[in-house]
Amino acid sequence: MNVRNFSIIAHVDHGKSTLADRILEKLGAMGERDKRDQTLDTLELERERGITIKSTPVRLTYKRPTDGTEYTFNLIDTPGHVDFNYEVSRSLSACEGVLLLVDASQGVEAQTIVNAYLAIDNNLEIIPVINKIDLPAADPESAARELEDVIGIPADDAIRASGKSGIGIEEILEAIVERIPEPPGDPEAPLKALIFDSFYDAYQGVISFIRVLEGTLRPKDTIMMWSTGKTFDVDKVGFFSPGLVVGDELKAGAVGWVAASIKDIHDALVGDTITQKDRPTDTPFPGFKAAQPVVFSGLYPTSTEDYRKLREALEKLQLNDAAFSFEPETSEALGFGFRCGFLGLLHAEIVQERLEREFDLDLIATAPAVVYRLTLSDGTVLETQNPAEFPTRDRIELIEEPYIKLSIMLPEEYVGPVMQLLQERRGVLITMNYPGRRVELLYEVPFAEILYDFHDRLKSISRGYASMDYEQIGYREGDLVKVDIMVNNELVDALAVIIHEDKAYSLGRKIVDKMADVIPRQMWAVPVQATIGGKIIARATVKAYRKDVLAKCYGGDISRKKKLLDKQKKGKARMKQIGTVEVPQEAFLAVLSNDDD
Repeated sequence: MNVRNFSIIAHVDHGKSTLADRILEKLGAMGERDKRDQTLDTLELERERGITIKSTPVRLTYKRPTDGTEYTFNLIDTPGHVDFNYEVSRSLSACEGVLLLVDASQGVEAQTIVNAYLAIDNNLEIIPVINKIDLPAADPESAARELEDVIGIPADDAIRASGKSGIGIEEILEAIVERIPEPPGDPEAPLKALIFDSFYDAYQGVISFIRVLEGTLRPKDTIMMWSTGKTFDVDKVGFFSPGLVVGDELKAGAVGWVAASIKDIHDALVGDTITQKDRPTDTPFPGFKAAQPVVFSGLYPTSTEDYRKLREALEKLQLNDAAFSFEPETSEALGFGFRCGFLGLLHAEIVQERLEREFDLDLIATAPAVVYRLTLSDGTVLETQNPAEFPTRDRIELIEEPYIKLSIMLPEEYVGPVMQLLQERRGVLITMNYPGRRVELLYEVPFAEILYDFHDRLKSISRGYASMDYEQIGYREGDLVKVDIMVNNELVDALAVIIHEDKAYSLGRKIVDKMADVIPRQMWAVPVQATIGGKIIARATVKAYRKDVLAKCYGGDISRKKKLLDKQKKGKARMKQIGTVEVPQEAFLAVLSNDDD
């Protein structure tokens, strides 16, 4: 067959897309007119930020210089960020080998380790590549030794290369041929194909990116989705060059795409197995799970007239991203909007930015929240991410919050301040390793504690040298409380937050002070209070406007002044009884937005 299926994995910004560009260039997949940086990154946002969000496969032909044998390479590009870990694992399942990239100037980082172990778990052949060796600060020998110390890959196996200047590309192509095995699979067996990505096309419906593990797929075949049992008739099959090219068939070992007039992206989920309706496979490909959102945030249009436009934009975006979910919600503060679920913080940021750019929307995003698990006194288990939906404290038996295992790689001199930061965030140290030139810290931390500004704080403390990666490890009981905010003795649902008991006072104090600054002054004093189950823990007062009633009392007895002040006090009390406070939207934005200033 002479087929090689491989992927490139690396930490963010270690030169994955640049190396892919050089390989495409070398193998003639780009004409002079098509030449551009980050060829496989199709979204404008990917190119601007220099990150890969959607994986893009491409088929290449390599003619070996030594004997003239032609090989077909299927390069499956993968997202680099931890939020898309499941997509990366499915993409790796479609390969037999990977190129593991390490930046010669930065060495092994957190996601390098995670992605390497992901490849090892999938029994893939790993070809280590020390990239960016032409940088002035490059130290390829130390990076190779670090690779050996941390992951156990022999330093001698590592190829020295530069994606920018094209050094070592020939050597990499030869290593792909020699070290990565041919894909197994019987073309005559019942069809078994793994979906590793998909997108929605307005004319052809859902187009699934697949790796055929067994059997052969042709147009007009009737296929069945294993997880749902739904059947579809295949319209077209083909491969990537890098655009979609129609072909005659896809045999075992091939990577390609299939269009079968599937109208809903939820019918072609990443990780699902495609088989034939009349001759199904015995077992699906293992490891399938529907992507579950783990971070939730409210998205509201700044203008209420844009509500319909926002709904249409969310529906269009969901066509290409099955992991993204949304449902309508109303906030007394922000009006009508949507509660959206994301795979992580980067995913949330990307979705919001795409909505604002591609659909010309002006949005307000509330601070992200995680899903809490509540056990009520009657034994009912409830999962919710919206503090407004929490029952009263007397009905809750137990509150559990999601925890993550956090891995941080950093230079030795920043260990102290970073450990202090993690202690502030209720982190528990599991172990500390000293691989090569750097230190690896492993912590167990509540997921909610790293949602806000943790990454920014980590980067500023370590001057940008620390890198992090995390994985979810389930739920644990926590001393969590719901902090309610009252303005003029009335509860404001939109501002309720869930927080650990130790931090409740400082957060309550921060919110009431911020609210007192932005609520307009009235003719009477307005109390802003933070409460836990009816107990006031912090208070700030919006001072009343006061007329100087003593201005006309120049001299005279003190009792006359007191009489005038008492009269004013009674008038203010009467006003307070009948008056209501309109909290302006800016006040809510000051508290609900992600900004911490």
